[in-house]
Amino acid sequence: MSSLILPGPRRGARERLAQLHWPLIILLTMIAGVGVITLYSVAEGNWRPWSMRHGLRYLVALSVLIAIGMVSIRHWMALSYPIYFAALLALAATPFIGEINMGARRWIEFSGMQFQPSEAMKIGLVMALARYYHGLRAEQVSHILYLIPPALMIGAPVGLVFIQPDLGTALLLAATGIIVVFVAGLSWRIGMIGAAGAVAVGYSAYRFEFLKTYQIERILTFLNPDRDPLGQGYHLLQSKIALGSGGLDGKGFMNGTQSQLKFLPEMQTDFIFTIFGEEFGFVGAVGLLILYLAVILTGLSIAMSAKSHFARLAVIGVVATFSLYVLINTGMVMGLAPVVGVPLPLVSYGGTVMLTIMAGFGLVMSAHVHRDQDVLRSSDLL
Repeated sequence: MSSLILPGPRRGARERLAQLHWPLIILLTMIAGVGVITLYSVAEGNWRPWSMRHGLRYLVALSVLIAIGMVSIRHWMALSYPIYFAALLALAATPFIGEINMGARRWIEFSGMQFQPSEAMKIGLVMALARYYHGLRAEQVSHILYLIPPALMIGAPVGLVFIQPDLGTALLLAATGIIVVFVAGLSWRIGMIGAAGAVAVGYSAYRFEFLKTYQIERILTFLNPDRDPLGQGYHLLQSKIALGSGGLDGKGFMNGTQSQLKFLPEMQTDFIFTIFGEEFGFVGAVGLLILYLAVILTGLSIAMSAKSHFARLAVIGVVATFSLYVLINTGMVMGLAPVVGVPLPLVSYGGTVMLTIMAGFGLVMSAHVHRDQDVLRSSDLL
């Protein structure tokens, strides 16, 4: 059944700018600032090659957030399916035109710049699912016929990302999609059946060797890091040593031995939380996690205040994606999750990930600024 969003009172650009959720912007900026100083330390006290570029990218991404937030949420609802299918088309083209980097074909080069379609899909999937469930009645959400479209919406990009191969992003997409479906009102009974099916698929992938050899090794290393301490288990063991040596208040800025002596790999991306924890200790690590928690709670508060069902689901989807980034990254560097190459949002170095996160929070900002836009079904207007 079709539905529409009734516009609220028209506002000028200056008024909309003033109504942006500035405390949320300050929180995001503080987290990005942690990234700047940590990347400065990783580079042994140099702004290049990561720290200065990270800060400049954040300023560009912040302008994108503000621009998206100024646009009415009803326009983003109208663009949801086109954005999803454009990202899906880019994903489908990646195996043929993508650039190979570290054994995986995940990037598309355009005008001298590299673009990762799977990052755009994280927002496109959330928007498409929110748009789909916006048009359903409550009794339709758990009906088997109405579960087929969202299953295809989630399954298609997850499969395309999995074959790149990028297991971490595939799992993140699947988890985000499932969260949106549950929040939309899926019954727990159907959810438990789906969870059992997911476990069966995961076991089959392992049992019949659908996973790559290195992916299986990462899982085995997660279960027992000491099985290969100089090989697959090396990264995790060094990460644990660094976090443990940080103690309560850390070794001090730029004084981390594991980072400064280059014991840790991928310090500017996957293991940047380890660097921060070693230098600023338990207190600093908890402080950073509190900043992340404040962002998550603020996002949930914005979702609850939105009158539009589309806005609520879209905001919760963005917050879920952000939360999963944090949980997976911090979990893997502490040995609580397999190492799957998921960055720490706004702290790890990476332009595409940062732009994706800030664009997502631009959608959150749009839902906040235009939170008085209500939703009525066409049948209610007759």
